[in-house]
Amino acid sequence: MPPKTTDVVEEEDLDTLADETALAARRVVAAYATDAEECVMLFNMLGIAPEDDVEND
Repeated sequence: MPPKTTDVVEEEDLDTLADETALAARRVVAAYATDAEECVMLFNMLGIAPEDDVEND
């Protein structure tokens, strides 16, 4: 069944997660992922993938 037009959300309408929320979500996903590949896939699906340009201090 195709989605209702009210179910379609434009990307600009999505709110970004707070850094602490995204970090907590990444920890939960990483804890339950069966391997690194699944972890990265889930991060991307959930929109919580770490930024590429983040530098480790």
